[in-house]
Amino acid sequence: MNIINKSPLSKKINCYNVAYNPKLLFAIPRLNNTKIFCDTSKKILFRGFDIWTAYEFSWLNLKGKPKIAILQIIVPANSPNIIESKSLKLYLNSFNQNKIENNIDKILIQDISKAIGSEIQLNFIEPHQFHKIHKIQKLKGICLDDLDIQTNTYIPDEKILKNIDSNHIITEHLVSNLLKSNCPVTNQPDWASIQISYTGKPIDHYSLLKYLISFRNHNDFHEHCIERIFFDIKSICNPKKLTIYGRYTRRGGIDINPWRTDSKKFPNSILRVIRQ
Repeated sequence: MNIINKSPLSKKINCYNVAYNPKLLFAIPRLNNTKIFCDTSKKILFRGFDIWTAYEFSWLNLKGKPKIAILQIIVPANSPNIIESKSLKLYLNSFNQNKIENNIDKILIQDISKAIGSEIQLNFIEPHQFHKIHKIQKLKGICLDDLDIQTNTYIPDEKILKNIDSNHIITEHLVSNLLKSNCPVTNQPDWASIQISYTGKPIDHYSLLKYLISFRNHNDFHEHCIERIFFDIKSICNPKKLTIYGRYTRRGGIDINPWRTDSKKFPNSILRVIRQ
């Protein structure tokens, strides 16, 4: 039986767990995806992380008064596992009726790090810090969405991609808000904005937009979709440098934002787009 069919996403939840329970976290191995897309003979390797923002987190202080916070969870892309999103929501909800005075951030780091098999970073944002949360911005780059294309391909096909016939090496940032895929368990739609930054021979904008739209009926997790896009562009268009950044709309109070690169540079800041 496929491991994702055992996840909480595939089960009806009749009542939420009111007792703190780290066993609610459901891990899914990343290796299942890396084996499919990583061509080790070509040494296509990436670095990066997944940025999870949980907007609905609450617990009780020792007097029984509710407290709230926003969590920004940064998971390394080389962790052995990812966390199924509904299980993270169930786990976070298990704090709701628990009285905790101190070190709640340490509990979260310990539990989630254990589940993914790697150390996470956690930004624990309390109400007096909410004004510091990243302001809504646009992804930097040329937006492809107004290009006049015709397509009927809605299953990923890397053969759509192509370079422009040119020997020039350019650096370019390209953006689209038309990325859609589906949850591999529930078939519910996942919506995203994506930024593609590269240095190399020019990538044909029309073919790239068609390729991104081809994910429309594809079933996979956010992280896996972004990694497939990374590997396909790297394999077909062969840029010298490539960075892919996906900003997905939230579901169940959580958004997931994978960032993959073969560069040594990491983003200076983490933004939030309008649909988030």
